[in-house]
Amino acid sequence: MIHNISYRTFVYGTEDEGKVNEAINFLFPTSLPEKTITKDHFDNDILILSDKISKKRTTRDIAQFLNDNLSYEDKEIIKNELSRRMDEQGNLFLRFDKQEAFDEKLKLTYSGDAIHVRIKIASFPVSKENAIKVSHKIFNFL
Repeated sequence: MIHNISYRTFVYGTEDEGKVNEAINFLFPTSLPEKTITKDHFDNDILILSDKISKKRTTRDIAQFLNDNLSYEDKEIIKNELSRRMDEQGNLFLRFDKQEAFDEKLKLTYSGDAIHVRIKIASFPVSKENAIKVSHKIFNFL
């Protein structure tokens, strides 16, 4: 029901890479993120941590983790914004607060300073409408 789950987050010069990795580990305990270094417009290094998870059991476990750990309020936000958070290729986009994840709390955010998550929903034929239907089967709060 899920093809894959990918995430990406940035580690800025003022942040501790180890703490950001702990935040990632809260959401994706078996993931070993790839590291890429880029520069900001002031020529400061920015570390990008990312991974793509395709193993079926792991994607199912992550979906269950979201079902079990999202707050009622965040579930309502996703439910109400599902159409805006889903694209035509069946990608569901979520952002989780890095600091909250470091504190082992799952909290949606609209901030760019987040763990950006893309969940590729398996639907046939591929369409936003079909992906939304499948999402209702994956996530018990929709």
